[in-house]
Amino acid sequence: MSIVEGQYAPYDPMQPPPPPPAWYPAAASGGQEGGGGEQPHGPRKRRRGPVIAAAAVAVALAAGGTAWATVGSSGPMSTAQISSRIAPGLVDITSTLGYQNGAAEGTGMVLTSTGEVLTNNHVIEGATSIKARDVGNGRTYTAKVVGYSESDDVAVLQLQGASGLSTVSLGSSSGLSAGQKVVALGNAEGKGGEPAVVTGSITALAATVTAQDDSSGNAEHLTDMIQTNADIEPGDSGGPLVNTSGQVIGMDTAASTSNSTQFGTTAATSTIAFSIPINRAISLADQIEAGTSSDIVHIGGTAFLGVEVSSASYSYGSSGVAVEGVVPGTAAAGAGLAQGDTILSVGGHDVSSASDLQSVLQRYSPGQKVTVQWVDFAGTTQSATVTLGTGPAD
Repeated sequence: MSIVEGQYAPYDPMQPPPPPPAWYPAAASGGQEGGGGEQPHGPRKRRRGPVIAAAAVAVALAAGGTAWATVGSSGPMSTAQISSRIAPGLVDITSTLGYQNGAAEGTGMVLTSTGEVLTNNHVIEGATSIKARDVGNGRTYTAKVVGYSESDDVAVLQLQGASGLSTVSLGSSSGLSAGQKVVALGNAEGKGGEPAVVTGSITALAATVTAQDDSSGNAEHLTDMIQTNADIEPGDSGGPLVNTSGQVIGMDTAASTSNSTQFGTTAATSTIAFSIPINRAISLADQIEAGTSSDIVHIGGTAFLGVEVSSASYSYGSSGVAVEGVVPGTAAAGAGLAQGDTILSVGGHDVSSASDLQSVLQRYSPGQKVTVQWVDFAGTTQSATVTLGTGPAD
């Protein structure tokens, strides 16, 4: 694959397509978004990578406030020394996609000895349960979602019952420069065990990238990213980008590869990788840990209604979202919602599209009660108060 006119061929260092969230968009034709058509077994890698990117050197990123421990700068360290310092503070994350019988692997960075972990949102996106194996002590923990920012692709987990864990050494993403050497560590290919270690250098700052999920076509637009040539792989998402002082300066998030082969020659592969500056990631982690929700930060788990809806707008009169299917055993199923119904409102908020429904449900937490109004297939208006379940993380 080659880079043409600023477009990077899609490659995912990261995760599989999510199962149905609180809403579950179905494609208008030719299958479903969000994982429709996938095989219902085994780990499924979402090919998530940048498809459009423009990078330019810009002013240093502003430092974000942090409650996490940082370390001062020291002399250059060898790759082996960096790995020895950072690896014990990492976890291998396995997200179970219960609604689609799949699994996904990623990486996380331990922020506190009691088990607060920083990772990418897309590592846990769609997860119905999350496990994390601590590299430092070899133990596996159940992880709870503390909160996440879908737009910034940042999430914080809490390892249940954890104590005495090694943590990563945090640096600053301010004052970085092109050409600076870096090391990346992570759960490459989801193999577990000792983290894979690759080296490279910063090739640009303030890069803008659109990372796309090849399976569903879902995309996210990320800005002010650190661009490197470190050869990160699937499973490295959420892992650290480290400077030569052994300090984390970024969180690996997406990558693109170009691979050119000719008869009788060896394949030449180059990687363009993107990392979220650690100052921004930690600033968001601080908000999440403080329980401060906002337009970009969701606190706690994701409320789950259990309906599959069309990604396109649908109207019954002046509003409404068509129900394409209902997940058995969920709040929607218990209320009697069925395929062919049209949801008019949730919690008194009118909805007219899948995004409307998602936005409304993100205001609630699992266990909260909410009133749903809909029109059934026969044209009769129905209403029920339901208790929202715990669904896949968005």
